[in-house]
Amino acid sequence: MEPILEVKGLYKEFRDFTLKNIDMELGRGYIMGFIGPNGAGKSTTIKLIMNLLKKDGGQIKIFGKDHVEHEQEIKNRIGFVFDENHFYEELTVSEMKWVVSRLYNKWDENAFKNYLRKFQLPENKKIKELSKGMKMKFSLAVALSHNAEFLIMDEPTSGLDPLIRSELLDILSEEIQDENKAVLFSTHITSDLDKIADYITLIDNGEIVFSTMKDDLLNNYGLVKGDKKVLSPEFRKMFIGIKENAFGFEGLVRDRKAVKRLFPENIIVEKPTLEEIMLYHTRRDINV
Repeated sequence: MEPILEVKGLYKEFRDFTLKNIDMELGRGYIMGFIGPNGAGKSTTIKLIMNLLKKDGGQIKIFGKDHVEHEQEIKNRIGFVFDENHFYEELTVSEMKWVVSRLYNKWDENAFKNYLRKFQLPENKKIKELSKGMKMKFSLAVALSHNAEFLIMDEPTSGLDPLIRSELLDILSEEIQDENKAVLFSTHITSDLDKIADYITLIDNGEIVFSTMKDDLLNNYGLVKGDKKVLSPEFRKMFIGIKENAFGFEGLVRDRKAVKRLFPENIIVEKPTLEEIMLYHTRRDINV
């Protein structure tokens, strides 16, 4: 089956930052977590995918079609949820719905009303009177009410309390049960992705570090702890990064089974979190 999103060799140069040869692919029925430190290139990549920025090189296809040539058709089939509020603050929920519904060919009024009830959104409240969590729910209701096949979410849970975050993640999990849909979920809150992501793509300093299945990452990577005496030059070569202190060391490896096999004594090998994997790949102060 043709992927929903194909990005090949994507390139964009700014005065002080360059996005270099980005490759990523997302199929139907999957959620991809897009992670990286602040300033790594997540939002820039999303703006390029959305054609809000003009690329300097490379190719972006959505639904198998060029994202510039078929922009209007593609955007009718996409839902966007951003951290920033892009609605008119002085309008009510109902009035704002009237404005955005006219932008889409397949607006489903019944679906929207169902989401209003489900999310407990007050139709007559002005956008500016909604909490950040309520604004995010409204964005999601709009995104889901025109039969969007591809949801693009840029830091959707940033600044939300844990209860609202959990609620939004549950909604996303329900939506992706429809295997014709896909979600690109950009975030720095990696614990959200532990719950819902199928794939993880890590970007750092404008370059893709890896793009792979989440379960492969968590099943293969290892967090190794032990006495510094065991850190021979040969052993160090297996690490992505190592932190050392007076009591010993902690480091990340790509193949924890190999480490256990080759160095079975005097070390502890644990399953890392996504956050630990991201930090060891991107922190400049962790050396091997």
